[in-house]
Amino acid sequence: MAAAVHQPPEHVVKGAHVDSLAKYKDMYARSLSDPEGFWGEFASQFHWNKKWSTGADFHKYNFDLNKGGISLSWFNGAETNVCYNCVDRHVKEGNGDRVAFFWEGNDVGQATTTTYKELQDMVCQIANYMKSQGVGKGDDVTIYMPMVPELPAVMLACARIGAVFSVVFAGFSAESLAGRISDSSPKMVVTCSAVKRGPKHIELKKIVDEALQILDNEEELHIPRVLVYDHKASGVSRDAIQASPVEGRDVWWQDVIGDQSTDCEVTWVGAEDPLFKLYTSGSTGKPKGVLHTTAGYMIGAAATFNYVFDYKPDDIFWCTADCGWITGHSYVTFGPLLMGAKQVLFEGVPTYPDAGRCWEVCDKYGVTLFYTAPTAIRTLMACGEQHVTKHKRTSLRILGTVGEPINPEAWRWYYEVVGNSNVSVVDTWWQTETGAHMITPLPGATPMKPGSATLPFFGVEPAILDDKGNEVEGPGQGYLVIKRPWPSMMRTVAGDHPRFEQTYFSHYKGYYFTGDGARRDEDGYYWILGRVDDVINVSGHRIGTAEVESALVGHHLCAEAAVVPVDHPIKGQAIYAFVTLMNGIEYPPDESVRKELVAQVRKAIGPIATPDVIHWAPGLPKTRSGKIMRRVLRKIASKEEDQLGDTSTLADPGVVQVLLELRGK
Repeated sequence: MAAAVHQPPEHVVKGAHVDSLAKYKDMYARSLSDPEGFWGEFASQFHWNKKWSTGADFHKYNFDLNKGGISLSWFNGAETNVCYNCVDRHVKEGNGDRVAFFWEGNDVGQATTTTYKELQDMVCQIANYMKSQGVGKGDDVTIYMPMVPELPAVMLACARIGAVFSVVFAGFSAESLAGRISDSSPKMVVTCSAVKRGPKHIELKKIVDEALQILDNEEELHIPRVLVYDHKASGVSRDAIQASPVEGRDVWWQDVIGDQSTDCEVTWVGAEDPLFKLYTSGSTGKPKGVLHTTAGYMIGAAATFNYVFDYKPDDIFWCTADCGWITGHSYVTFGPLLMGAKQVLFEGVPTYPDAGRCWEVCDKYGVTLFYTAPTAIRTLMACGEQHVTKHKRTSLRILGTVGEPINPEAWRWYYEVVGNSNVSVVDTWWQTETGAHMITPLPGATPMKPGSATLPFFGVEPAILDDKGNEVEGPGQGYLVIKRPWPSMMRTVAGDHPRFEQTYFSHYKGYYFTGDGARRDEDGYYWILGRVDDVINVSGHRIGTAEVESALVGHHLCAEAAVVPVDHPIKGQAIYAFVTLMNGIEYPPDESVRKELVAQVRKAIGPIATPDVIHWAPGLPKTRSGKIMRRVLRKIASKEEDQLGDTSTLADPGVVQVLLELRGK
């Protein structure tokens, strides 16, 4: 059955940057045939301290391990600064009084505005303090903060002085934070007293202290300075938090930042100088530091924001993502600010104090462009239409989705109920590694199909490979790969280039392997089918199966664990854990064991990695060589045991029946 096609509304098409499919195809063709002309033309609106080289030196790459090491570069020879282009450029052009952030706190009624000039002043003060503490070009800074304006300001301050920042989502545990700090060896950690997320208070400073204590105990690393923002709106003041300041290391933000000068010289950096690291789960269990550099990332974030959201100066943009994820980097801190946008910065959760919060905020600020995750959409959908329809939402023009494939049912609800069937929906597919949108509709040009990411963005050349590594022509299904680099692409895994090459380029020589499966239909539209590697996409957040397994096995009663994804109506995928206990423990064990294992994972990784199901497993299905047959576990977890297929290759086929008998116990 052919998918329904929805045409872009006439009011969206009118005045759109790309207002027809024909124009998209022309621009797309040029982006592939003349990358220097296409990207150079877009980049010319930004400030460059030194322009890029032309001709063959503009852009270089090798994607084929048979021809040597993997490398890529864009805008070679150029010098610029992302912070200058996000902030100073707009102030210099007379837009200092323009609002950069409408901050909406967790609790209704908490709200502030920050203009571009106020943001510039704050950024300069933070940067000057960092410099006074010995932080400079190439030094690392770890950021563990909630969604307050100071978070993007710290990111921009690092970019201003050439420091390399790493934002860790302020929901990760002390152990996860410690691992990320250990890998990047920062000169400074910037955090916050506490945050209120929904009805819950979380003491972030206490978690930072625990993380640094872990590193001190292991004599791995000493952090000379921790800068702590006293977040009074959290309801927990600096005097009330449980964590005591560490003498000589901890400094309160409010005691030092306000004394700094609001003038700070910009450090001009090379096009390929590092901008940030962002740690993402890998299949080995150790998170990898995805490294993005300056010029290509800047242009990719700005171009996608401009075209995918069809940004106009009067728009009010709201991306609900946290800056701890790549979406918050590209579509909160950088893309919108590079284009001088006004945006909502939201600290809360979509269902607090009720499921109408998003639409209440949209009406309050006149939001025109709204960007959120399918998980949030499904959650709000389950709460009922009444929470949506009691608000006007008449300002909305474009609705976006990000983080995972959106199922057609949720897409239709988003389009019809939230958007009154009078918006364009941009279902964006991309990754932490890609830096910016890769496959996405353009709101004024692309006919929409519910559940399809549609067509590639400019400069992106996808392909689908079969099991033998051959390209599939026309309609077909297989492994999604990219044939050439694009400006915002990651350059390496920080400190581990062999891992970068192994993870993304060893599977199919000459291609970037996305780790996703995809289907291409008769119109050339792409439908993302999800991960084909050992990573689970929970609510748009990537969790490595090995990471969860390692956390479970860290419990003294757990002998072995195997984790697989299962479909979930709200989260997209959920974590399903098969657990083998130490010898001598009867199955099923006391319920307290299950609770302890869940608590172990939450402590080691964070609440986002909580297993939805723990399935007791006296034995796991293994081959004679000892390899766990995850295919069998996935079928059992999904209640598809009738599709188990041949299990004769298992060392002990009888374990399958035991697992089926213990399901739900």
